Amino acid sequence: MAKIKYARTGEELEVKDGADLKTACEKFGLVVVCKDGLCGSCMMNIVEGENNLSKMTPQEINFFGGNKKNRLGCQCKIKKGKVVVDF
Repeated sequence: MAKIKYARTGEELEVKDGADLKTACEKFGLVVVCKDGLCGSCMMNIVEGENNLSKMTPQEINFFGGNKKNRLGCQCKIKKGKVVVDF
């Protein structure tokens, strides 16, 4: 099982390996509007554990230029381990 931690509150959720960040982070209060990587409403900062995430999608590369510390919750999956996010 993977873990996602919200840096601001210290809340943690256990999720299945391969789960998308969108669902977990919505429980922390992240608003996800389009779910297609087009609007940027789900932008988040990866504080720790960026190597535990899926490869960046073309939409994320367009937004962030390949910076793995910034991701879109609707496009990103946690492969394993722990990831600490802030938004």
